[in-house]
Amino acid sequence: MNTSLPPAWPRCEHRVGTADPVGCQGIQVSGHTACLAHLPSAERGAYLTALMPGDSIDHRGTTFSKPLLRALLIALRDPATGTVRSGNTLFSWAIFESDADFRSATFDGDVHFRSATFKGAARFDAATFKGAARFRSATFADTARFDSATFKGVVRFDLATFTGNARFESATFEGGAGFGSVTFKGPARFESATFASNTWFESATFEGGAGFGSVTFKGPARFGSTTFAGTTRFKATTFEGEAWFGSATFQGSAWFGSATFKNRASFHETTFEETAWFGSATFENQAWFQRAAFESYVAFGSATFKGDIRCNSATFKGSVGFGSATFESDAWFASAAFETADRFGPLMCAGQVVLSGAVFGGPVTLSFAARHLVCRRTRWSATAEIRLRYATVDFAHAVFEYPLTIAAEPDPFVLTDGSELAETAFVGAPGPGVRVASLRGVDAAHLVLADVDLSGCLFAGTVHLDQLRLEGACTFDTAPAAVRWRRWPPVRFTERRVLAEEHHWRAKQAGAVRGWNVAVLGAGRAGPLQLAPVYRALRKAFEDGKHEPGAADFYYGEMEMRRHADDIPRTERGLLTAYWALSGYGLRASRALAWLAAAMLSTIVLLMAFGLAQDTPKQTATGTVPAGGGKVTFEIDKDDPQNPADDRFTGERFEKALNITLNSVVFRSSGQDLTTAGTYIEMTSRLTEPVLLGLAVLAVRNRVKR
Repeated sequence: MNTSLPPAWPRCEHRVGTADPVGCQGIQVSGHTACLAHLPSAERGAYLTALMPGDSIDHRGTTFSKPLLRALLIALRDPATGTVRSGNTLFSWAIFESDADFRSATFDGDVHFRSATFKGAARFDAATFKGAARFRSATFADTARFDSATFKGVVRFDLATFTGNARFESATFEGGAGFGSVTFKGPARFESATFASNTWFESATFEGGAGFGSVTFKGPARFGSTTFAGTTRFKATTFEGEAWFGSATFQGSAWFGSATFKNRASFHETTFEETAWFGSATFENQAWFQRAAFESYVAFGSATFKGDIRCNSATFKGSVGFGSATFESDAWFASAAFETADRFGPLMCAGQVVLSGAVFGGPVTLSFAARHLVCRRTRWSATAEIRLRYATVDFAHAVFEYPLTIAAEPDPFVLTDGSELAETAFVGAPGPGVRVASLRGVDAAHLVLADVDLSGCLFAGTVHLDQLRLEGACTFDTAPAAVRWRRWPPVRFTERRVLAEEHHWRAKQAGAVRGWNVAVLGAGRAGPLQLAPVYRALRKAFEDGKHEPGAADFYYGEMEMRRHADDIPRTERGLLTAYWALSGYGLRASRALAWLAAAMLSTIVLLMAFGLAQDTPKQTATGTVPAGGGKVTFEIDKDDPQNPADDRFTGERFEKALNITLNSVVFRSSGQDLTTAGTYIEMTSRLTEPVLLGLAVLAVRNRVKR
């Protein structure tokens, strides 16, 4: 019972006795000194007889027994329609000792039940309130029924207390409806009600459960700081205006299945202590769940989000169900905490899924068909598997201490009912491939990449990159193909795997040829000094995976970055340049063979011109015969071979020169008589040409071994 004192008005002069210092709080009936309850029978009868349907009445503070209220309503009953009809109606601070039956009544003016007390059932079924209706601080000790009631003006129930059942089923609120700080101790039923204007339930308390199924809120609906102690149902509810549940607390289960939010839905800092069900709900505008706390299971299965969903800093302590959810815009889960979620998805997102700063506490599988997945500084505290389609992944500075797999899913995701996840947002997309945009700052010791595109991936700054595991068809970008003309000589880049950072660095160099990709976001900070260790680590990762041809490409890149780095002396740079020019760092057999062919041809030409003698010199013996006989001594000598004076480039000389050159390639001496110049030519050939042959053999081996 409300014990607050009413405002001053002409009070009834009735006193129970000397022990009643206050007396009756009822307002005096006009022309009398007592309230309606304490009027003498004759005077009361005269007053009631004088009333006409539609008259205004003022019985503030009056105590109504059941017979007295019935008599008053009979006096106001319209004989033509059989319904009670009154004008301005004042019942503030009135006390209804028994049932108050206002069913089908029509209130043509304003109605005031402020601080009224209904000790019995309050029946306003099918009543019509044409003016404002005030029930502020009213107390309903028993059932309160407003089923099918119509409130054409503003209605306020602020601070009211409903001890028993509160029923507003199929009620229509055409003006604003205020239920701020209302206490519903029993079940509150609003099924199929219509709120045509603003609705306030801020700080209300629903202790016995609340039913808002199939309700239509045409204006803003505000449930800020409301407490729902029992089960709450908003199933198939339509929110045409903004739905505000900021800082609300759902202590029981919350059911929003098939609800429609046509405007922004805000669950900012809302707490769901039990199951939160949003299955098949439709959010046509933004959905805000920032800093919301889901302490049990939350389900968004088959929900549709046409605007952004923002769950930044939200806490998910139980399982999370986003199976077959559809996000037509962006989905933000930045800094969210998933403590025990074992799966997230499969879901479709036409925009980006942002998990930056999020924390996953247990083993989890994420399944997304999305355009972008942003996992900057995301933390996984257990094993995780991320299966994707169509997505570009930014994994910069992510943290994980256990194995984590990022894999491309070749086929559409299959839902629990056996059907495939709809991918309507990707109709016409070139393919479901997955691209990794960045691994900077990641400790790759436990990272596995499967069937992903790494052509645009930024690797500089990745830790333990040599322990990265690449499974399936992981592709990298390549050097520009074909011959590129840049003054002279023409530049030709042989095909090899190239990092995105090298593309960007080469594209920025003066006189860079076309084909190097400068449009690599965030790659501008890395140069040869930073990229050489990256190539070295990737080379080791490929070698550990027994992929020698792939390792060879990264060795080539490592040597290229070393050759162009600013921290090496000129002698080393010159040596590396020669190694590159002669054989492509021992990886380009064609280049080494080309140099070998050139060297052999040069040797042949030089031998034919200067190295081969005209003919084989004959030995001569000279000596002196003593006059008196005795021992004869001969001195045998051979003349130096001489170049021919006539034509030197003959078929015979070519054959000899070719024989000498071929023997030199394999460290053999031809045994031919050579001129002094030819001897030096052969020595040079025997030194250089076997080296070139060895480089060619080494390059072939590096390409074919496994």
